[in-house]
Amino acid sequence: MLCTCSGQQFQFEENEMPQSPESLATRDFSVSGLSSKTGDWDSKFDDSQVDDVESTLKETLSLNYEEARALLGRLEYQRGNFDAALQVFQGIDVRGLRPRMIKAIAERTQHRKSRPKGENVQVNVMSMHSVSLLLEAILLKSKSLEQLGRHKDAALECKNILDIVESAWPYGMPEGVRGESKLKEMFHKALELLPKLWKQAGFLEEAISAYRRALVRPWSLDLKRWASLQKDLATVLLYGGAEVPLPPQFQQVWAHMTPTSNIEEAVLLLLILMRKVAFQEINWDAEIMDHLIYALSLSGQFELLAGHVEQVLPGIYSRGERWYLLALCYSAAGLDDLALNILKKGLGHSERKHKLHLPSLLLGAKLCYKNPSHAWEGINFAMKAIEFTNNQEKHLRGVASHLLGVCYGYCAQSSISDSQRLRLQSESLKSLQHAATIEKDDPEVVYSLGRENAIQRNLNTAVESAIKYLDMVAGSSVSGWKLLALVVSAEQNFKDAEAIVDLAIDETGKVDHLDFLWLKASLQVAQEQPRNAIDTYRILLAMIQVQKELKSWSSDSEVKAVKDLEMEAWLDLSFIYTKLESWTDSYVCLEKAKSVEIFSPKCWHATGMLLEAQSLHADALVAFSVALSIEPDYVPSMVSIAAVLRMFGGKSLSLARSFLMNALHLEPTNHNAWLNLGCISKAEGSLHHAADCFQAAYELRQSSPVQNFT
Repeated sequence: MLCTCSGQQFQFEENEMPQSPESLATRDFSVSGLSSKTGDWDSKFDDSQVDDVESTLKETLSLNYEEARALLGRLEYQRGNFDAALQVFQGIDVRGLRPRMIKAIAERTQHRKSRPKGENVQVNVMSMHSVSLLLEAILLKSKSLEQLGRHKDAALECKNILDIVESAWPYGMPEGVRGESKLKEMFHKALELLPKLWKQAGFLEEAISAYRRALVRPWSLDLKRWASLQKDLATVLLYGGAEVPLPPQFQQVWAHMTPTSNIEEAVLLLLILMRKVAFQEINWDAEIMDHLIYALSLSGQFELLAGHVEQVLPGIYSRGERWYLLALCYSAAGLDDLALNILKKGLGHSERKHKLHLPSLLLGAKLCYKNPSHAWEGINFAMKAIEFTNNQEKHLRGVASHLLGVCYGYCAQSSISDSQRLRLQSESLKSLQHAATIEKDDPEVVYSLGRENAIQRNLNTAVESAIKYLDMVAGSSVSGWKLLALVVSAEQNFKDAEAIVDLAIDETGKVDHLDFLWLKASLQVAQEQPRNAIDTYRILLAMIQVQKELKSWSSDSEVKAVKDLEMEAWLDLSFIYTKLESWTDSYVCLEKAKSVEIFSPKCWHATGMLLEAQSLHADALVAFSVALSIEPDYVPSMVSIAAVLRMFGGKSLSLARSFLMNALHLEPTNHNAWLNLGCISKAEGSLHHAADCFQAAYELRQSSPVQNFT
């Protein structure tokens, strides 16, 4: 044995087995200072360790061949001689000893109450010290194989420990096992080690099975180990990339909450861990929250995630961070207004003593960027973010300037004062140009700059920005192609715009074809090609019908967008048939549009246009009035009412002028409003003013796209 310790090869013959186990054990421990306490691999020597060894020897009366190899292998392992340790451990016949070890564990760990007082177990049953020593040898053999890079063999060896103990305790660890049990400690180490070895070997399914095996029975694990295993299993299920179904024997553990996928199982595990954190059974672990955020994001359960963010105990997150996370959750759930209200708390008077949270400011500005009705609040968020950066965080300053420029543009569109509108438009371009100088590689900044230039009719600059944007995104953006086509149509190059749309249809996916077909039909109408436009609309409506039958839309916003597009297509067809004086077809298309959304001002405006084309002016006025009752700021109906009143003449002219002035306050680039205002001025004898209005109408008409830029 000592020769083997020094690296020399030696093999025992049956008649040469050592006859003095006590002497051998004493020599081994006196040389190495090694403890015989299973699981204690510290090399420090003390009297209690020797006593432990002596108690083992006195109980067994002899140190057999396997036990000697177990002690010697442990010595070699501690010295870092993994090859030598493995050679020693391989001499232990685990397969032959397995039945005796199972029998010893089962009989010696029975509950105290199941055995009469004073009755001993059978004499020929292996002692628990011996069992623990051999289990430790198997565990160290597995760890030696791990150190040598043989992870699969290490996992198979470690699995032997679980098989032995589970055979003895099929229903979990008995209550009679002492908390300081050496066997218990070895088994718990094996439970933790096995799945890690399978992961290192690249066997993901086996690793998941090992985790589930460790968690499915009551193995008397402490809370820290239990939580660690649950977190590791959830991590593998989330990021492993393999779907491993839950075996039937494990499904009964979850009862009616049996998960149907790996993600569901991971979510359940993480929710259990978060509950333990909330009850302070385990310490706060940021990784658990990170994994839960990822898992619930994958499954779309953002409101549930917000609830768990709220349950996090005070002190983990600052007030700004907590509100920021909550706002992100509600925004992802589609509750942008609720998210914005949460972020406003950070700007309240009660928060003046707290430091501003820059991500919250940027998120607030972005939420306002998505909803033009909150544009003024977006300006407030963005300006505070710019002040907070203090010229140090250049990238974030560029992001804030981009959001500020877009919000300025939205405010300009809704401004009723000409001077204020011009000022806001100037501020919008200034902020966007500043953002473009900082974020030169951000395509969204380039797109916003091009869009704002298009709205302000700076068409040449808008075309350059649109082309640059498409180059930056490799032609993969639907909004980029639409912007370019609309700007070209605003230059009255309808044929070139249609060619751009055809190219966009080839470059983008089939999902995006609906918007492009609608734009193509509008361009064909502008080119006075009604028959081609009708064919295009038929294709568009047929595609919408097919997608409705297949239910290919996942979110409510997508369903609403397609419904709006279907209504627009029917209304456009109604306008085409109205111009062709095909009243019956126009009425049919109009009814189809109303079946999609009857309370739309566009539908009632189209009804008024059809009635006006048939010289039913009084009925047309009623239809236009209904449109304004649904949406008081609907500009096309304002202009149409003014046009009908202008035809009546007399005292109706002043009322018509009032409608037109309101329309121009809301939409100063509406060329029809300027045209009708010029006609009224001419009828009233104001020829110079009429000439100015006609000039404005002509110039705006020459720069109007077939669809609005907004």
